[in-house]
Amino acid sequence: MARTHSFYDQEATYFVTMTVVYWIDVFTRKEYRNIILDSFKYCQEHKGLKIHAYVIMSNHIHMIITKDRNKNLSDILRDFKKHTAKTIVKSIEENREESRREWMLWMFQKAGQKNPKNRDFQFWQQHNQPIILDTSEKLSQRLGYIHDNPIKAGIVQDAKDYLYSSTSNYHGVKYNLLEVDVLR
Repeated sequence: MARTHSFYDQEATYFVTMTVVYWIDVFTRKEYRNIILDSFKYCQEHKGLKIHAYVIMSNHIHMIITKDRNKNLSDILRDFKKHTAKTIVKSIEENREESRREWMLWMFQKAGQKNPKNRDFQFWQQHNQPIILDTSEKLSQRLGYIHDNPIKAGIVQDAKDYLYSSTSNYHGVKYNLLEVDVLR
């Protein structure tokens, strides 16, 4: 039976979910989604992260990932979450046009106070919920789940129309915000 909360097999393919504390809808703003995309690109280029599929929803992200040799998935995601948390919170603090700024910062601070590992705030929930995808059925099911997320949320009628997803990469659409290692 596969464990569901640790990266025990560093060579495996994983389905991962990262969720904002209290399910706050941070990623309704383009600038915060772009921080995620830029951080994905950095991790791909410099940390050995291989992203096979992803979707950025309003308050969470799903991915199918692996990594290059001599890298550790836990370390990559820890660094990703730490960097994006600091960068997004700073962007919220500096964004005078952000109508929910005071409320979001208060919520992140409240979450941080509940966690002894944090000093000032907490942006992401602690867990990544990694699920090992060790069969083609599991892989296919999770890939479909990721790409259908925006449809089920009522955002688009066709998954290819959602920009913040790898669906376009799998359908040969030329406009991709992030290159992924397509699963064959």
